[in-house]
Amino acid sequence: MRDKPLRSPHLQMVMRVVVVLALVGLILPGIIVTWTTASATATRTCGTYAGVFAPTAEATSVRFELFGPEGPGWNCYVREFGGAESLLRALGLIPGAAIVPSGELGNS
Repeated sequence: MRDKPLRSPHLQMVMRVVVVLALVGLILPGIIVTWTTASATATRTCGTYAGVFAPTAEATSVRFELFGPEGPGWNCYVREFGGAESLLRALGLIPGAAIVPSGELGNS
């Protein structure tokens, strides 16, 4: 007796494509939502830190860097008058709300 495959090669290929598309459909939206949320949080946090620690900065910019100064994560940069850009703060892989000191900021 000869064993025949239960499904034809064409049907197996169609099933594989459907499974891959289903997995992408489940995973990709989560990645997009996570990235968008992290980016928005990093932007707001950077703006808060810039307002407190660099009030004279012209602009802020947030970037995700794999090889940043403190390892992979979101970094907050400020652009000073004249175009010089400097790292204000590393925000980490998962940026959170800004934690600013209460009271007077001074050069002690």
